[in-house]
Amino acid sequence: MLYHTKSIARAGTSLAALSLTLLAVPALAEDADATASEATSDEDRVGDPHYRGEIIVAADGLSELDFISGQDVLEIADIQENLNGQIGEVLAKLPGVTATSFAPGASRPILRGLDGERVRVLIDGLGTADVGNTSADHATTIDPLTVERIEVLRGPASLLYGSQAIGGVVNVIDKRIPIALPENGIHVDALGAADTASNLISGGASLDFAIGESFVVHVDGSYRDTDDLEIGGFQIAPELRQDLFDDANEEEAEGELEEAEELREAASQQDFLPNSSTETYTINGGLGVILGDSTFGASLGYYDTNYGVVGNPEGGHHGEEGEEGEEEGGEEEEGEEVVTIGLEQFRADFRGDIALGSGFFSRLKIRAGFSDYTHTEFEGDEVGTVFDTETLEARAELVQSGGGIIGVQYTFRDFLAVGEEAFVAPNETTQFALFTVQEYDLGGFQLEGAARYEIVDVESQPLNLERDFNLFSGALSLVASPFDSEDVRLGLTGSRSERAPAGEELFANGPHIATQSFEIGDPDLEVESAWGLEAFARGEIGGAQFGVSIYGQWFDDFIFLDPTGEEEDDLPVFVFLQQDATFYGIEGDVTFPIIDTDSFGLTADLRASYVEAELDDDTNVPRIPPLSLLGALEAEAGPFEVRGEVQWFGEQNDVAEFETTTDDFTLVNMYVSWRPLPSNRNVVLQLAGENLFDTVGRRHSSFTKDFVPLPGRNIRASVRLSF
Repeated sequence: MLYHTKSIARAGTSLAALSLTLLAVPALAEDADATASEATSDEDRVGDPHYRGEIIVAADGLSELDFISGQDVLEIADIQENLNGQIGEVLAKLPGVTATSFAPGASRPILRGLDGERVRVLIDGLGTADVGNTSADHATTIDPLTVERIEVLRGPASLLYGSQAIGGVVNVIDKRIPIALPENGIHVDALGAADTASNLISGGASLDFAIGESFVVHVDGSYRDTDDLEIGGFQIAPELRQDLFDDANEEEAEGELEEAEELREAASQQDFLPNSSTETYTINGGLGVILGDSTFGASLGYYDTNYGVVGNPEGGHHGEEGEEGEEEGGEEEEGEEVVTIGLEQFRADFRGDIALGSGFFSRLKIRAGFSDYTHTEFEGDEVGTVFDTETLEARAELVQSGGGIIGVQYTFRDFLAVGEEAFVAPNETTQFALFTVQEYDLGGFQLEGAARYEIVDVESQPLNLERDFNLFSGALSLVASPFDSEDVRLGLTGSRSERAPAGEELFANGPHIATQSFEIGDPDLEVESAWGLEAFARGEIGGAQFGVSIYGQWFDDFIFLDPTGEEEDDLPVFVFLQQDATFYGIEGDVTFPIIDTDSFGLTADLRASYVEAELDDDTNVPRIPPLSLLGALEAEAGPFEVRGEVQWFGEQNDVAEFETTTDDFTLVNMYVSWRPLPSNRNVVLQLAGENLFDTVGRRHSSFTKDFVPLPGRNIRASVRLSF
């Protein structure tokens, strides 16, 4: 109750501050609009992803970032096809992307083999302000049900959003702050789904309605509920199953018959994943002010989720699960505990996009957000650990008329963890940064560059420790269109990135149950830096669209967890160390028409990803994803679309110490979509069949792959509405 009282008080304070700002800035916009260029006509905006009618302002993201070599955009149709409660799973089919897949309720994106601190997940240009970077079992506070589109930026894109995101950026564009007057005064979006593998019931909807000619009110909400996840076979990987049977035989030989039986039951668990259910709901409200070519807005949002953390049958994660679940009809044995996480976040945001006229700077973009986040890890009915984080982040960008951006960013994060598994001391992180992106036309070539200077202060008062870092990162790209056409672009990018150690890497000292390790940080860690080189090609030739990137990153003082061979609290001890490391890989995709007539179309879609990563002592970086391939055929005839796809994941034998290998596997999926209204193609009914052959698949990038396989056969029905 105290927490909720605190959140409500902060909500009122934040709302008041945002409201005052919202009332103050229109005068500036009115002055700027007097000298602004004419608004773009409605006909010119029809292809824009944000177009809904009268006024449109492009969202922060890719529109000013042509220099980014690795970029993907998932529109709402792609989100419906890959619908999942966690953003990592939604993106996992993209080239160069996989997911942590820790549990059905917690899965973050991994870009080019990098995750955690090295990948930044954003909501409309600002961080999610959760603690997903602290541990793989912590969920990301984004519900894909109310998302408009997702931008995945790999490579030097991180310079705009944070030097710590060396791996890349996932930028989620949501709808909570309106940026346009809805056509006919009102706009409704909705997305609902149900499936068989988890007994999913989910739905999300948003409503935008105009008040007069300048104000737009937005309301959205979502709900998602799942049971324990069905899987294609045994829960436990073969090697771990054999270990459990061997342990059972030893217990039996010593006369411990009850323990032996429990171990055999754990090894024989199949068909469903115990303690993997989830329940999530969100509610958001926003107000937008449209003044000519300028927009302003503020929003309030609340995210709440409860989900199970699947236990390791060998022990270590809070005891073993009982035989719960409707299929078994049994009850948990006395003394056994399951772990669940209850998470909530209150968030307040402000956004301004001010037209400055036809001078050197054409626009001023402002974003600010405050988050009050807490989650509680329960062991049975008992509170185990509470994580509480408050974050304030703000950024401003001046957009140049001739192309380019100059900006400033500030972030403050207050992190607190209390409880038996609070393995990181309380700490505060303050970041201040200046950044720029520029482009120059050299006659046949485009020279594009980015630079970022950042000051980072990390302090833990209980430990009486403080570290300060000065970081500089930059990228330079040369882009050419070799066929006298903008349809094909070739480029070469060189980059230098620096990242300050995170508080978790500096101050950890305790049992990290999620990763089955006792982690010890190093307060003397130095700046992690990386040189990067990337060659890319993308464009369209004869109806075929393609993109391919070959890249390498050479890290100095790469921060990683290293096993010591010792044990503490019955857990292996890992220490944060630094060593040089090398990453290199290739990723690409191509789509091309096979048949293209007025009444029928058949398109092929091919994707591939591969990454290698080694430390300077010739050992492997852990949890690096293997070679993956995807091939699909998509047919379209009138209102119907049918897509069949095959995903293949290679075996991974290049493993680190204490890491197990992963077998190859293949998934076969099918999607059938129907647009019943010729006048509105945004009404879509879809039937999806995923993992049709009920294959047992395990992501090598997951900490829990040996006891948390991917879902088994799943049939999902969904409907999307937009009008």
